[in-house]
Amino acid sequence: MPSPNVWFITGASAGFGRFMTEHALEKGDFVVATLRRPQVLAELTAKYDSTRLLVIKLDVKDPDRITTAFEKAQETFGRIDVVFNNAAYATVSEVESARGHDDLVRDMFEVNFWGALHVTQAAIKCFRDMNRPAGGRLLQVSSMAGIEGIPAVAFYVATKHALEGLSESLVKELDPAWNIKVTLIEPGPFQTSMHASYTVIPANPAYANTAAAIGRTFMDSISGTSVDDPRKGVAKFYELANLPEPPLRLAVGKLAVESMNRKAQSLIADASAYASWSEGLEITN
Repeated sequence: MPSPNVWFITGASAGFGRFMTEHALEKGDFVVATLRRPQVLAELTAKYDSTRLLVIKLDVKDPDRITTAFEKAQETFGRIDVVFNNAAYATVSEVESARGHDDLVRDMFEVNFWGALHVTQAAIKCFRDMNRPAGGRLLQVSSMAGIEGIPAVAFYVATKHALEGLSESLVKELDPAWNIKVTLIEPGPFQTSMHASYTVIPANPAYANTAAAIGRTFMDSISGTSVDDPRKGVAKFYELANLPEPPLRLAVGKLAVESMNRKAQSLIADASAYASWSEGLEITN
């Protein structure tokens, strides 16, 4: 890819989005930072002029505004090299506890899945049809929750699993000639602002002594010092964007690596243990 790169970042107000914006700018790249409240980036807009940083108001729940944001980015910088598809938030709830709260769960899907989908579609079109030469990097910010279920955040897990399936299928659809690389980033717990932005649905008392209670406590502890440093995390994401042949999935953080290994071993064990059940299922006349 050409250097410096042009980044298009969603959810740039806080967390990985904010840290990725800062890191890319510090590295000399150009950044299109999109977020619902542009004023929170006042410090950065004072430091970097419009030739380096373009801030666009964007709610990813609005597909038309996503299209407009990509058009504005193209008009300003001529191309987009890396899309950091990051905007998301979590809802804390057991599966059963969410009964009667469908509106909260659906809104999270609108952001985490439908918003990410529409950004994905716009990114592919831009990389293939607008960039000259064609190509680009799509970094899908998933989670270790996209690999393995976590109690008390089942619906957040579901949004990330949906993004995983979408992205894996997308990779198989792309023509290699388009030179588009897609990676699912699977972070473990990092000290971001997620704890301040998630929605909490009251727990069903029946789950007070189950793993779900531990899951709720875990979510409350994400802001603690025992989790990983997001600035170090985004430095790895930046390296990823410049790999000639990036992986489909990148686990970042020891807990994420452990989760991915555990899930892989579980799948292999289940497939092997019951492989014989698939023998003799052919249609016979």
